[in-house]
Amino acid sequence: MEASAEIPQGDAHHQSSPIVKSKTENPDLGGCEFIHTDLGAARFRDVRPAEARFTEVNPSEAVFENVDLSRAVIRNANRSHLTIEDACCEGMCVDGIPVGGLLRVCRHHHPASE
Repeated sequence: MEASAEIPQGDAHHQSSPIVKSKTENPDLGGCEFIHTDLGAARFRDVRPAEARFTEVNPSEAVFENVDLSRAVIRNANRSHLTIEDACCEGMCVDGIPVGGLLRVCRHHHPASE
């Protein structure tokens, strides 16, 4: 079964895109491509993006909870104001530097104030 959406016509510089709001359960989207896709306020639950590739992605202000990033690779990333809480950092490296060791040294020299 094919689904299609009618794209409203606009001028050449301000082409409108269809607004698609739906709930999809148990789809297999392996091999799909999403180009110039707005996922603002979208919700993803129990998603497996193993071997997926994200290029030119802007997840600023996104929230990731209960995420397994083991063996994931993040390259050329703007990490300014990034917060990581309640995370296992075993084997994690940032720019080749083991994070677990850095955290141990930092905690030793700057114990949390109570």
